[in-house]
Amino acid sequence: MTKLTLAAALALTLSTGGVFAQAAAPATAPAMAPAAGASTAAAPMMKKGQKPRTAQSLECSKKADAANVHGKPRSAFMRKCKEGKA
Repeated sequence: MTKLTLAAALALTLSTGGVFAQAAAPATAPAMAPAAGASTAAAPMMKKGQKPRTAQSLECSKKADAANVHGKPRSAFMRKCKEGKA
């Protein structure tokens, strides 16, 4: 009886292995050529609905990185920097 139970458990384990297999990544479409007159510079990846960052924002971010400011103090620093007070 023990051998039958062990054999059934082994068969069940082997048969469910495919359920946990990772699916293949979907294929991506090839990049299209830019339209005439369009910029070929690569834009940073943005989330849906997110506005592009301004040059001033990027400069303030670099300043915050150089000053090693993180978290809530970084938010305050960025706000002041964008207002021209930092």
